[in-house]
Amino acid sequence: MIHAHEATRIFTGEEWLMDQTILVENEIIRDIVPTKEVPPNSIITSYVSGFLAPCFIDIQIYGAKGSLLAVDPTAESLQKTYEYCKAGGAPYYQPTVATNSYDVFYKCIDAVRDYRHKGGKGVIGLHVEGPWISKAKKGAHVESFIHSPTIEQATSLLEYGKGVITMITLAPEVCCTEAIKLIQSYGVIISAGHSNATYDEANEGFAKGIHAATHLYNAMSPLQHRAPGIVGSVLNHEKVMASIVADGFHVDFAAIAIAKKIMQQKLFFITDAVTETNEGYYPHTLVGDKYESNGILSGSALTMAKCVSNAVEEVGIELSEALRMASLYPAQVMKLDNQFGRIAPGYKASFVNMNDELGVLQTVD
Repeated sequence: MIHAHEATRIFTGEEWLMDQTILVENEIIRDIVPTKEVPPNSIITSYVSGFLAPCFIDIQIYGAKGSLLAVDPTAESLQKTYEYCKAGGAPYYQPTVATNSYDVFYKCIDAVRDYRHKGGKGVIGLHVEGPWISKAKKGAHVESFIHSPTIEQATSLLEYGKGVITMITLAPEVCCTEAIKLIQSYGVIISAGHSNATYDEANEGFAKGIHAATHLYNAMSPLQHRAPGIVGSVLNHEKVMASIVADGFHVDFAAIAIAKKIMQQKLFFITDAVTETNEGYYPHTLVGDKYESNGILSGSALTMAKCVSNAVEEVGIELSEALRMASLYPAQVMKLDNQFGRIAPGYKASFVNMNDELGVLQTVD
């Protein structure tokens, strides 16, 4: 049975189409045709307002609706985060656990497996942020858990998390080459973050195959004229992609504009969103439009849709490019851009319907 999704405007990830219909079969896009050419007997859904765009993907979010994954490592917690992400246009997401005990990491891995076993939707995999990071750039992370990994520790975590862990944020200067190569051998994507690396140390890490950086500017050695740091390395690298938190608190909007001019298609959005909790090692309190933990900025209150609207309205990024920063580019980082990031034949039938004010009307997944 063909499902036909017709809209006045469709952004495919590359171009805008007018008065076209997306034909879907078995949750895969089969074709895009003029609305007047929809096959008879198709099940038609009409989007009478706004436009359709590829679904957003959030590869760093810690929890939602009062349920932080590290505190409540359950399928139910992941379901709440899925609902929050979907409402913000991102039906696919990567739950994240910050520096913690290995016991908590294992419980989060178990939660993802249980969620999938129960038919839970949207989880790409688990993002483990730390504990193999720099104490000097820990941010809100708990210092007592931070350490360089032994090969035995890395192997144990990777074996237990096989098929679940999809990304690890680490500081390249605190991890030996053997550990980095081991992580990569499991197909896990490494992102450099919470790092005090020098410019040369960062370049060495990127030369080892690290191709991403976590929340550009935040918790990393800054760009200075005599010490370019990891920020300078990321900005100057030809291939490394970086996430950025577009809330105006983690990064000034002018700094986002500067990074965008330099990095172009290598810069993408994450929410880095947390949720209110008084439990665990990371109590988060909502202060205005951001969260703090023990008086330190600890996470955002963003959705991916809000990242897009902030990019357009506050940073001055053109809408098409802002949409790609929330969809295609995160898909590329996760090597999922053959499934997501475009509305095109062969891709997953997953879209976000936004109004002209860039609010989410509906998310289809």
